[in-house]
Amino acid sequence: MTALKKYQRIEATGLWRPSPDEQRREVVVSIGEATLTISDFNDRALTHWSLAALERQNPGSFPAIFHPDGDPDETLELAETETTMLDAIDRLQRAIDRARPHPGRLRWLSVGGVVAAVLALLLFWLPAALQGHVVSVVPQVKRQEIGQTILHRIERVSGRACSSVDAQASLDRLAKRTGVRQIIILPAGVQDSLSLPGGTVVLNKSLVEDFEDPAVAAGYVIAERARMEQTDPLDDLLDRTGASSAFRLLTTGGLTPAIIDSYTEQVVSEPRPSLLDDQLLAVFAQAALPSTPYAYARDITGETVLGLIEADPMAGRTLEQVLPDRDWVRLQNICGE
Repeated sequence: MTALKKYQRIEATGLWRPSPDEQRREVVVSIGEATLTISDFNDRALTHWSLAALERQNPGSFPAIFHPDGDPDETLELAETETTMLDAIDRLQRAIDRARPHPGRLRWLSVGGVVAAVLALLLFWLPAALQGHVVSVVPQVKRQEIGQTILHRIERVSGRACSSVDAQASLDRLAKRTGVRQIIILPAGVQDSLSLPGGTVVLNKSLVEDFEDPAVAAGYVIAERARMEQTDPLDDLLDRTGASSAFRLLTTGGLTPAIIDSYTEQVVSEPRPSLLDDQLLAVFAQAALPSTPYAYARDITGETVLGLIEADPMAGRTLEQVLPDRDWVRLQNICGE
């Protein structure tokens, strides 16, 4: 050890006492290889102390009193004037301490690693686990209530949902034909379509007013149904508004107006999530509905929706009528009555 070599020839005089019952005697103190040697004036070694196990009884006071670790009865006193020896002992003890293993540090590093892992778990896994649990336990009635609240928020901008006694039966038939719980027609507020928690699909009135084929509106409902199968609308709401929303819904059974407003503003202003053709076509096939009318409604050229046209699951088959003509006409007038 470099620090030891530097101090190998240092000597000093001190007072050594092997036990409290004996008189102190003057001795010569010298530093060896990691040891403190106490000798008489005839150069005869009286004892050897390990520097690593050397303790000072009175730090900062003089004369400095040292003793072996675990044996405070045997002492060595060094006067304040022995600065070179005192400095050497201090430096060598620090050098030895740095060189030996520190299990405590490893323990703290291990503890720190465990704490970091737990915090990471709480930060990344727990919110997702909580959200997944909440989505799985919220009953259908509560989902419908949340969906209705979102609809009311949209209606503040779009105006009230279109309704008429005659057209409602046609709307119910379209919902049954497309496999959703409820369809709502709005005069504005949504770009094309939107799915809400509880199984409600919202359509812009243009989808019933601007097309002669009810398969177009049905296709947009099918697309929302495919999105609901891919991502639960309630899961989407909680994902957008944060873990605190999931915790609130779990503990109080409700969501604040601020949470509902935040979610509503996001979903009505953003484009609807895209779907793979295979996902869409599977739901069209399940509902026995053609995908071609929906595809051309999205892109009149057909270029960007070619997969939906060429792989139409109902191509070449006898099609069941989406809605009777009378029902479709009533539905087209639902916002004008």
